[in-house]
Amino acid sequence: MQYPSANLPNQEPKLLDQVRAKIRLKHYSIRTEQAYTDWIKRFILYFGKKHPRDMGAAEVEQYLTHLAVNGKVAASTQNQARCALLFLYKEVLAIELPWLDNVEQAKTPKRLPVVLNRDEIQAILSRLSGTHWLIVSLLYGTGMRIMEGLRLRVQDVDIKRREILIRDGKGFKDRLTMLPMSLVAPLQAHLVKVRELHENDLAQGLGTVYRPYALERK
Repeated sequence: MQYPSANLPNQEPKLLDQVRAKIRLKHYSIRTEQAYTDWIKRFILYFGKKHPRDMGAAEVEQYLTHLAVNGKVAASTQNQARCALLFLYKEVLAIELPWLDNVEQAKTPKRLPVVLNRDEIQAILSRLSGTHWLIVSLLYGTGMRIMEGLRLRVQDVDIKRREILIRDGKGFKDRLTMLPMSLVAPLQAHLVKVRELHENDLAQGLGTVYRPYALERK
């Protein structure tokens, strides 16, 4: 009897599975996992599906230079790709790459941040409704970043104390922020709606969501 290759004992996991495993071991965010695996796939495809173990610093320099010169990517984008490839070689393949001195760096623009005034914020909010209005209102009223607002969990909202616990923020740090009184009622109504939606999904065999660390077992 023949078994599928995925079930063969002692078979080395696929490269991207190794990358995901190492990222989760280090407790990186799901967004970092998605970004790193995407850049590694692009790197492999750029060199005709050649295995990274058979390449090295020269290919990494060539690819990063290609991103800056031909792809005209932003400096932050090129740096993200660089971090992903260095992670692949150092953490997954256990290969030390020499310092990448020959990479053409993408130019970092110098811009002042744009800060909206109160009237401009109200103009934006007046054109939104439903969940979009609630998310933007939370961002404005609590100081949360976009992904912090989108990943906000029910258990991290304390209505009575009007506090929101933001987990795994920038630098993997937790912090507390205040929940504006004007958003208490809309947020409570949203939680009721979300609970009903979740229960309907569960009844249909759906309702799954990504949960980091050991939360799935808990």
